[in-house]
Amino acid sequence: MTPDEYLSQDAVGLAALVRQGETTPDELLDAALAANAAVNGVLNAVVATFEEKARAAIRAGLPQGPFRGVPFLLKDLTAHYGGEPTGSAWGPRLSRPAAADTELVRRYKQAGLVIFGKTAVPELAMDWSTESRAHGPTHNPWNTGRTTGTSSGGSAAAVAAGIVPMAHGNDGGGSIRVPASCCGTFGLKPTRGRNPTAPDGDRWMGMLCEHALTWTVRDSAALLDATAGPHPHQFYNSPAGSGFAAEVGRDPGKLRIAVSTRAPYGAPTHPDCIRAVETQVGLLEDLGHICEWRDLDLPEDGWRDFNLMANAEYATDMAVEEKMLGRSLGPDDFAPVVWEIVRRGRAIGATDYVQAIAGTHRTAQHIMGIFDSHDVYLSPTLAKPPVPLGSFDLNVTPETHYGNYLAWMPYTHPFNIAGAPAMSIPGMRDADGLPIGCQFAARPGAEALLFRLAGQIEAARPWAQLRPPVHPGT
Repeated sequence: MTPDEYLSQDAVGLAALVRQGETTPDELLDAALAANAAVNGVLNAVVATFEEKARAAIRAGLPQGPFRGVPFLLKDLTAHYGGEPTGSAWGPRLSRPAAADTELVRRYKQAGLVIFGKTAVPELAMDWSTESRAHGPTHNPWNTGRTTGTSSGGSAAAVAAGIVPMAHGNDGGGSIRVPASCCGTFGLKPTRGRNPTAPDGDRWMGMLCEHALTWTVRDSAALLDATAGPHPHQFYNSPAGSGFAAEVGRDPGKLRIAVSTRAPYGAPTHPDCIRAVETQVGLLEDLGHICEWRDLDLPEDGWRDFNLMANAEYATDMAVEEKMLGRSLGPDDFAPVVWEIVRRGRAIGATDYVQAIAGTHRTAQHIMGIFDSHDVYLSPTLAKPPVPLGSFDLNVTPETHYGNYLAWMPYTHPFNIAGAPAMSIPGMRDADGLPIGCQFAARPGAEALLFRLAGQIEAARPWAQLRPPVHPGT
């Protein structure tokens, strides 16, 4: 397995080479580690490796899953690998090993993936760029002065720069789609509950969804086939359904697509992000789809309710941490704005929280109304191209912090609220060569439709051959 051979294949392709006896899991791991050594010093995308555990898994005999032997990285948030810390770029968690694998990680291993490291996140996923006091900034392989987005930015950079063809990510308000847009990869947030959350239970009322950043559409679909589905010990269960890989390449039919470049809650959208959508509309119409301009109107108090819910969730997480640590947490444990969010969350009463959840349900109803008349919703993924590193000051009030969120990534969180699948597809590159993604969403459970559409777009305007300046193959 030469470096060029490794870099020329997506995960499905690498797994096929293993099955055919043309390479081995050890050779693929060698190639992934070599790619990491070549670029990670510049990118800071991978923050921990455990090669010996990966080698031991290979020696023990990998399961005969669909990705047997393919190297893989976990985002350092929520996905526990037994014996390794899930650090979340936060001091108190950095050296505390997980007691056991989460169910999702167990399914990754059953799929034959060789997990060998963890990718960078912002501290507690609360910076809008993948930068932290624990690990420093993660640099975009297209321009090292720009962000990789939040909060799966390490995984997105690792995929874009060729370290692995796909890597774990999760998304509670855009954290798969945003870094996919920033780094020029494919990123799908599945339907609420599609992937398991055991044993920790749901997060953010199921708004935090687990999946991956991938180089190709078929990798995303095949990985979802390997991980999705019910788990008998969960409080509530995942929707059944599979066969997603078979959908890639199928004709999606003539779709009616709602299009908007007006951001919810009024943030201005950069002309290049608007242009990316207009370019996508031209392609979609050439492919025979009907595109109609229609904005997504949300209740005025919808953001307030979502914001209150998020603050309460962070405060609850930190109450659990205090029990595990055996001590109280205070301002010295957090970036200033994160501590203020936790402090405010602690002051939220039960009735206020329940009313905010009810308000969030009403917002979901507004969002889902768009699918009464349209199959798919199209928008920019972000309101701006990738911003410079250091753009978000954490020495601010929560109002300013969340205002920065809405100015940067206003288009993504509605589909977490709605529980609907949504994906970012590479749309274009701006004059500086920075990737700009387009977001497509559909009604809950409609991943198959999105994979058909994504496969059609990928075939018409392939992006996999485009490589950033920071890449072992350039």
